[in-house]
Order: sequence, then C-alpha cells, then structure tokens
Amino acid sequence: MKFTIDKHEKYVLLKLDEIKLDSEISPKLKTELILINAEGQRNIILDLSAVENVSDSSDLSSLLIGHRICENSDGVFIITGLNDQISDLVSVSQLENVLTIVSKVEEAVDLIFMEEIEKELSRESK
Repeated sequence: MKFTIDKHEKYVLLKLDEIKLDSEISPKLKTELILINAEGQRNIILDLSAVENVSDSSDLSSLLIGHRICENSDGVFIITGLNDQISDLVSVSQLENVLTIVSKVEEAVDLIFMEEIEKELSRESK
C-alpha cells in the first residue's frame, strides 16, 4: 500500500496514494490507522483524493475503524478528497451519517482545531 503520512502537533494527515481502495488495500489501511492511533495520535485526516475507485461498500469498513479508534480516544477522524463515485457509495452505505467528510484538507484541519478549542474550553469550565 502506498501512502504518505504528515504528522502535526494536533493531527496526522494520511494520504492514500492508491488508485483503488479494494479488499487488498482496506486491511492494510485499517492496520495503519490503528498504528497511528497507538502512537498517541487521536485526530486523523484521511485524504482519499488519489483514490478513483472503491470496489464495494465492504471496502469502506476501514473508514469505520478509523472513526471508532479516534472517537474512543476523544479525537476526530475526518475524510477528505472523495470523488463522486466514492461519495455515492458512502451515501448508499449510509456512512455519511456516521463519518465526518469534508471536501478539502484545509477544511479538515480547521475542523480539528475548532474541536480542540471546544474541548479545551469545556475542560476549563469544569
């Protein structure tokens, strides 16, 4: 699986550099997301802008894993860069109600910083 990781203080950007997200790539993506979280990162942005095709909805299960591990560590998992075909598959699978999806990486970064500020303010008010 080809990917790039860009680590920042508040988040990690994982860009999948594959044309297809299929049954071969999906388990590897799950493993990488789990490893990132195990290293202490609780906010993950997954950039799928290079991905042109997803075989079927079962290959989207790696996205649910990313969502669950970030949520369990009080973080956020944001997906960006979906093309129309993948967006349609996400909609048909009704995952848009569960996953946080934005169109650009910059929006995802802004969202993470807003979430972090809200959490900090919430802790201070207790």
